[in-house]
Amino acid sequence: MAEAIRIGIGGPVGSGKTRLLERLLPMFQSSGIEIAVITNDLMTDEDAQRVRRSGLIDPERVLAVETGACPHTAIREDPSANLTAVAQLEGAFPGLQVVLIESGGDNLAATFTSDLVDYWIFVIDTAAGDDIPRKKGIGMLQADLLVINKIDLAPLVGADLGRMRSDVELARPGKASVFTDLGSGGGLDDLFRIIVRDAMLEDMAAAP
Repeated sequence: MAEAIRIGIGGPVGSGKTRLLERLLPMFQSSGIEIAVITNDLMTDEDAQRVRRSGLIDPERVLAVETGACPHTAIREDPSANLTAVAQLEGAFPGLQVVLIESGGDNLAATFTSDLVDYWIFVIDTAAGDDIPRKKGIGMLQADLLVINKIDLAPLVGADLGRMRSDVELARPGKASVFTDLGSGGGLDDLFRIIVRDAMLEDMAAAP
């Protein structure tokens, strides 16, 4: 049995990680890709319960990991709890092709270990400040794909999107980045195309 491709989703609290996950689920499924979800959080399974209630995926395909410490420890220092959850899902669903692993909200230094994921996404948002790209956090710099979310809020908080685009290009030369409004779905098609291409999912996707 082939192992599922593991895709990590990380970023600060409130940046839109769970919303991104919810937006991606129908796109994977409509492309014919067998998918499951693991959510991480400190001392709760709230995000997992939210995804289970969403109607977007079989609730049995959603597992929760309670990290009991800073969320980045379970995606970087000791990913054993997440690896156990992946193995559990692969055992329950032999045709599983992709597992989305959402980290608990953490700071700009949060990164995924390659022992856990094959590809990872880092989410930031304009409402947290247009200076984030200039701070060059490790997560933002090293992620395979950077998602700059909530572009619809930029005018309301005085964020300069042009400056952010320029700063992102300087901070991540040659690396993929997408500006999104996940509330309306803006930028989502481009984001999904990048994931399918760069995470090498073309052969799985019936309609990438």
